[in-house]
Amino acid sequence: MDHWLFWVVFAAATGTMMVLDLRVLQAKPHAISFKEAIRWTLAWIGIAAAFNVFLWYTEGAQPAQEFLTCYLTEYALSVDNMFVFLVVFNALAVPAESQRRVLLWGIIGALVMRGIFIVAGVELVERFHWTTYVLGGFLVLTGVKLCFKSDEQVDPQHNWILRVSRKYLRTTPSYEGRAFFVKHEGKLFATPLFICLLVIESTDVLFAVDSVPAALGITTNTAVLYTSNILAILGLRSLFFAVSELIKYLRFLNYGLSAILIFVGAKMLIVNWYKISVGESLTVVGGLLAFSVIASIVADKISPKPRE
Repeated sequence: MDHWLFWVVFAAATGTMMVLDLRVLQAKPHAISFKEAIRWTLAWIGIAAAFNVFLWYTEGAQPAQEFLTCYLTEYALSVDNMFVFLVVFNALAVPAESQRRVLLWGIIGALVMRGIFIVAGVELVERFHWTTYVLGGFLVLTGVKLCFKSDEQVDPQHNWILRVSRKYLRTTPSYEGRAFFVKHEGKLFATPLFICLLVIESTDVLFAVDSVPAALGITTNTAVLYTSNILAILGLRSLFFAVSELIKYLRFLNYGLSAILIFVGAKMLIVNWYKISVGESLTVVGGLLAFSVIASIVADKISPKPRE
């Protein structure tokens, strides 16, 4: 996909939304309301859907189906990861009005890291075919592990980035508004908000270890991989504020994500004997995700989880 129009449309769509966010929405720091988060979540999904249609029109059905499958997979995995963000923000007592800024810069860092992971992953798979089986086995094991994951909360205090930062960086004792750095008596200090950003960035690297191999199990088209990952990640921030309080009640989501990872891993392991089409992959991924969400909603109606 070297056609210049493809990258121009992608850059224009994502760039416009990012500038709008930085220049308009960030102008007045405030806690994000549920309605505002829903509007922006739908806006980002709309951008991804429009780009998918554009891809279908310019490149054909297969790249468009690959894009949609990768997008759904990344989005689904991101929903589970948002619980970790929620724990980090609560553990570090990040003010509500500053959380959006942390996620914004965290996502900008993720754009770079995902690009590196994707290019390296595609290169490995194309040069060394045996890595397909390694990644496939890794995804199956990750899926099985996720299926049996306990409900214990993640403790950000165990994050090595946090421990190293507190030991070697000069930091302020409290938050300084939305600032990552401040000067006191001519000396530069990092604020707790910057430390939180480092923790978020380090956790995203761990998330990429799951999501990028899963995407590689769907396609090795670098353009499709990158654009689907980026559009899913860019919509993650508003989705966080929309569903952060609802995630804990999607009791079967982990099982759906586990099944998706196992399916994609198995698809990579059997590729030499049976090739699952992109359309079939899309149907399975979408079906598993929808089933886990619907089952969670129905189960909560029958036997509600206690509201904390």
